[in-house]
Amino acid sequence: MLHGFIPSDRFFAYLSWSDIQAMPDKENVVIIQPIGAIEQHGHHLPLAVDAAIGVAVLGKALARLAAEIPAYALPSLDYGKSNEHWHFPGTITLSSQTLIAVLMEVGESIYRAGFRKLVLMNSHGGQPQIVEIVARDLHQRYADFMVFPLFTWRVPNMAAELLTPQEREWGIHAGDAETSLLLALLPDHVKMEQAIAEYPPPLPATSLLSLEGKLPFAWVTRDISQSGVIGDPTTATPEKGERILASLAEGWVKVIEDIYHFRSPQVWQENSDRAKLDNAP
Repeated sequence: MLHGFIPSDRFFAYLSWSDIQAMPDKENVVIIQPIGAIEQHGHHLPLAVDAAIGVAVLGKALARLAAEIPAYALPSLDYGKSNEHWHFPGTITLSSQTLIAVLMEVGESIYRAGFRKLVLMNSHGGQPQIVEIVARDLHQRYADFMVFPLFTWRVPNMAAELLTPQEREWGIHAGDAETSLLLALLPDHVKMEQAIAEYPPPLPATSLLSLEGKLPFAWVTRDISQSGVIGDPTTATPEKGERILASLAEGWVKVIEDIYHFRSPQVWQENSDRAKLDNAP
């Protein structure tokens, strides 16, 4: 079915236009756009890792969310900006300009329908900057539109507790955490007999630079990995995957609740209203 991991009663595309027109309190309904990628994840994982993780986490969260909190998932956008992986066959990538344009137009469509809270739920590490740009531009264009550029893995979760220190620092692609999740979600599509560990060459001990973080340098995957893996998937287990999935889903339940209750600060409006009162005859 089209909704996949998403509960059918929380799937935006199953609503009719009249359902949406009649929906009460649309300003506080939480609309969530999952954004994934179709890109290489080593020899052992399918191309759909990021897309699958995003919709699975969201689906489990929406299934746990209290019924009185209105929240709906849009159909997943499975293509992303994946050009760091395009030297590996099978990777499909949009340009940054195309992805920005698509997300802007999705956002404008949601705004035009009367909704005022949109979550851009990104599961691919190569495009957080894209969703942040879109969120700021949409809010700048529509002052009452609250857009939240969130990364699937940044909600409170227990993944770090299950990983080695080396994996926590360097396991950024197709490593233990992602492989464990796929073993829990799509076990028939994981080839553990082909899983290998590969970490990037170390930087000089005195270097302040890093792959990611405060002082990164630009890289593409073939610069730092022959297999396409950056991490150690050989220690992955479905049990770890189930625990990571449950904790991510619980974190997303709390975030969705928070967004539902969120009210944007409007200091400029308060100042404007105060000035009008001060200048009143």
